[in-house]
Amino acid sequence: MAVVQKWREGMSSDNVKGLVLALSSSLFIGASFIVKKKGLKKAGASGIRAGVGGYSYLLEPLWWAGMITMVVGEIANFAAYAFAPAILVTPLGALSIIISAVLAHIILRERLHTFGILGCILCVVGSTTIVLHAPQERQIESVTEVWDLATEPGFLFYTALVLTAVFILIYQFVPQYGQTHIMVYIGVCSLVGSISVMSVKALGIALKLTFSGTNQLVYPQTWAFTLVVITCVLTQMNYLNKALDTFNTAVVSPIYYVMFTSLTILASVIMFKDWDGQSPTQILTEMCGFVTILSGTFLLHKTKDMADGPGLSTSLSMRSLKHEEDDGFGEGIPLKRQDT
Repeated sequence: MAVVQKWREGMSSDNVKGLVLALSSSLFIGASFIVKKKGLKKAGASGIRAGVGGYSYLLEPLWWAGMITMVVGEIANFAAYAFAPAILVTPLGALSIIISAVLAHIILRERLHTFGILGCILCVVGSTTIVLHAPQERQIESVTEVWDLATEPGFLFYTALVLTAVFILIYQFVPQYGQTHIMVYIGVCSLVGSISVMSVKALGIALKLTFSGTNQLVYPQTWAFTLVVITCVLTQMNYLNKALDTFNTAVVSPIYYVMFTSLTILASVIMFKDWDGQSPTQILTEMCGFVTILSGTFLLHKTKDMADGPGLSTSLSMRSLKHEEDDGFGEGIPLKRQDT
């Protein structure tokens, strides 16, 4: 209770707004997957399924409702970065996985395994730990202040390392190992993603100040951050699609979440100095919360296709065999889909 009382007294209004927006984002994004899947099923019942190249879902209002819900969630997530530090907002994205899993269990009748429930609990515990010990958002009065933070030697060095690693991966490793090693595509997405979140946060701050009466659109720095956001997001989408098309989604999702979130927190700590003024105990507690969320996320993804009951081992064996046939696991290339 003492920790909660201290949190209530010390949590800034901006952090509260960012927390509410991040939670709303997870709710909308998690629900959007279920609504879209319901729309896809409904469209597939009366037309050609999307999985075999059909586009009848574009005429299904339920699918569009899911898309609109997802857009609302992404807007809320974008706004959350303008109010709260990335170390608070980014890990809370795991809650969308919980919401999606719970709603799938209730609405789509997809069985949630006991270990999946444990994964949900771990994500909630880890998220609560981070929220209770999250650093305060620093007060910024102009986008030029963010530009000054972005051009400090520490973050410039980090950016140079990221760009060097990305170019090496794209031009050296993608042609040779992109189709066989999952970390190549995900590495590009995660490294670029850490820069994109910092730019999104800068752009969000600029828009927040503009809407509050201090126009930031007159500064070239605002448009520079906008250009970086567009470039990074397009690069992320390109290589994430490659990863999803090549490897098993159940493996891509947790690995991408771990790498993207870890690098984003690192970039935020370097650029915005989130840990300045925090004690080693607070920092260690936040890291423990983050590791707890990662554990819960892996459990959810690892067990989402399992079902409780005496026939579990047989069911898993048959499902494993099916995945080997469908995904090409039996060809000696782990996690790789077989081209048809």
